[in-house]
Amino acid sequence: MGFSVVEGFSKSLAMTVLSEIGDKTFFSAAILAMRHPRRLVLSGCLSALVVMTILSVLVGWAAPNLVSRKWTHHITTVLFFLFGLWSLWEGFTSKGDDDELAEVEAKLDADLKANNAATKTDSKANDDLKKQQRPFLTHFFSPIFLKAFSITFFGEWGDKSQIATIGLAADQNPYGVVLGGILGQALCTTAAVFGGKTLASQISEKMVLLSGGFLFLVFGIQSFLAPIGES
Repeated sequence: MGFSVVEGFSKSLAMTVLSEIGDKTFFSAAILAMRHPRRLVLSGCLSALVVMTILSVLVGWAAPNLVSRKWTHHITTVLFFLFGLWSLWEGFTSKGDDDELAEVEAKLDADLKANNAATKTDSKANDDLKKQQRPFLTHFFSPIFLKAFSITFFGEWGDKSQIATIGLAADQNPYGVVLGGILGQALCTTAAVFGGKTLASQISEKMVLLSGGFLFLVFGIQSFLAPIGES
């Protein structure tokens, strides 16, 4: 296992930026920031991504204690190659850069209409009764914060970047991986929230996918050539 914090940090940072920029959670943050206060959207999205990164790193850190170091190394190497080829295939077969943006916007619009309909239906209810029936967490957190958190957290669950973070943490210094991952998430989320839809629409999804694919392949080659226990 590589114990270089710098190596784990740099790999995690590069992988996170190229995996997260222009993906669904990036577009979700950008669109939510156009409709709600930016500070609430930023704090909600970023909190979810930080929690997800820490959980992923913990799983990756624990993996070598459950499975032999040899197998975790081989699995991580295979994952890097698979994700690299997957990203390259998506990049070469991508039909358009606006497809994912339109898909996310349509979903959020549908959720907004559903919420508005529910609000109109309950408009005659007593205010005190509404407060009593509010979900427990909304007594402590803003509904917008919780919405941004839940959309981002469940959007990232099982995502390629999450699995890659687990594999990276199993083969690199976990402290470096978590610091690089959090910084990468912070950069991407801040850019999405403050750059808005304009920035999102200017990002070339094809180039991001191809760059991420080549990066994963580089990681895979490096892991394949490195002796087990020194990758």
